Amino acid sequence: MMSTGHLLAFSAMALAIIVIPGPTVLFVVGRALAHGRGTALTSVVGNEIGALALVAAVALGIGSIVERSVVVFTALKLAGAAYIVYLGVQAFRHRRSLTEAIGGAGGASGRSRARDLWQGFVVGATNPKTTVFFAAVLPQFVDRGRGHVPLQMLVFGLIFVVIALLCDSCWGLAAGAARGWFARSPRRLAAIGGTGGLMMIGLGVAIAATGRKD
Repeated sequence: MMSTGHLLAFSAMALAIIVIPGPTVLFVVGRALAHGRGTALTSVVGNEIGALALVAAVALGIGSIVERSVVVFTALKLAGAAYIVYLGVQAFRHRRSLTEAIGGAGGASGRSRARDLWQGFVVGATNPKTTVFFAAVLPQFVDRGRGHVPLQMLVFGLIFVVIALLCDSCWGLAAGAARGWFARSPRRLAAIGGTGGLMMIGLGVAIAATGRKD
């Protein structure tokens, strides 16, 4: 249904946006530092369930519109690109947020996995970076000539979620296993946030300048 080239290109773009520290990474790292790897990994699962809900909403809600209207696609792409640049600027300005998360971390016991799962779901379903990606970036990889646009979007969305699950789990495991290392080096987290902000700005500009030409 979809070419290997499209799948690989989308996977590369998804990986680029996922590895940039954003709301999900901040949340997962904070949970790992505060409550350990178990809570962090449960939160990651909840987060990706929330992302799946976003995938379904976008695919079923705008798939047919994108299929018929290049104007709608272009408007979504430009709006999304502008917002991603905005998020990048915010990430750079507030690049010490990860350090603040560590500063507020504390121990906890008797945690409810269901609660952790729900909180992860809420973060995933309301993540603006993910919402913009699904609404503005994902549609430009859809081949309207092959038909089944909502199904194509669902497949791309599932690829995104699998990559996010792996990457976010790595963040949770690393943060949970190296609490002391992070706490002793707040400048490292600030550097990560600043670099991520610049990468998001560059990604937003690239999205605005490229995409389907049909």
